[in-house]
Amino acid sequence: MSAVNTSGGQQVGTTNIPAAADKVPGPDDGARNEPAAPVAHWSDVTIEDVFAARDRIMPFLHRTPLRSSATLSRMTGTEFSLKIEAFQRTGSFKTRGALNALLQLNDEQKARGVITLSAGNHGQGIAWAAREVGTKAVVYMPEGAVPTKVEAIRNYGAEARFAPDMDTIRELVAECQREHGYTFISPYDDARIVAGQAVVGLEILEDAPDVETVVVPVGGGGLIAGIALGIKAQRPDIRVVGVEPEGATVVRPSLQAGHPVRAEKIETIADGLAAPVAGVLTQAIIEHYVDDVVLVSDEEIINALWTILDRTKILVEPAGAAATAALLTGKAGARKGSRTVSVLSGGNIDPAKLKTILPG
Repeated sequence: MSAVNTSGGQQVGTTNIPAAADKVPGPDDGARNEPAAPVAHWSDVTIEDVFAARDRIMPFLHRTPLRSSATLSRMTGTEFSLKIEAFQRTGSFKTRGALNALLQLNDEQKARGVITLSAGNHGQGIAWAAREVGTKAVVYMPEGAVPTKVEAIRNYGAEARFAPDMDTIRELVAECQREHGYTFISPYDDARIVAGQAVVGLEILEDAPDVETVVVPVGGGGLIAGIALGIKAQRPDIRVVGVEPEGATVVRPSLQAGHPVRAEKIETIADGLAAPVAGVLTQAIIEHYVDDVVLVSDEEIINALWTILDRTKILVEPAGAAATAALLTGKAGARKGSRTVSVLSGGNIDPAKLKTILPG
């Protein structure tokens, strides 16, 4: 694949998260769960796994709408539609993967509980899913996590714990897991998570079979890995393009390096895309299926957020606007007049952050 270079943009109301360790925490070697494999292959998640995930989770979740916009079609020069994952339970796509993972726990794992780390949306998905399946959830978060996301995690019944940086969080997660025997659920680098997120791709294909380009926000890579698998395993002719913020890019440099790399620094308004390190499984799937990963500035994300709100009356969080930003700027490389779908990944915007980016 060939990623496109972009110039820097204005940093407004950014999230600053110290860099993390080279590896997302997995189950401890001495715990009851097997440690995550250090090597993964794109075929480790199959389209059959995705169909099974759909059957497993959709009795409990919303089938989110795909909506067209005449104005955004004119602005992008395409036949434009929005896949509105902001309307999913807990306000983001994350509930799909979380529920798929927790519904596959055995009785002993459910009795012990689960543990994860999250900037917010994955934590909400795990908290909600844990409540639904009847297990305990512990979510470790950065101290600067969005307050409304922390409150939601607690309201769903999970325990929220905090640490100053992701290195410390990784250590605390491993320590807590060893002590209590919790099952670790990665925010993205987990076959069950990827298969759950891939159901979004199935729905896009069903609702827009003539789509030519699907554009997806990218943090750790679980959503784009899933969507690309769900679509391209059936329709390899469809382009799938990922979008990272310029101030928080790990997937594109990992593709360039040929292996997962860590972020040296994260500075972006899109906290939902502030992944500290790329996944092993997700990178293998992305490398195999995804056509391009492009960068957008925070200014372009903010402009897209307000354009979406103004033209469709849908308020999304900055992460949810990234894909539309790539289409509005032409960076997604969609053919003029072609059918495009932009994934609105989440709508859990912090009111305090919203005030800082209100147009003057």
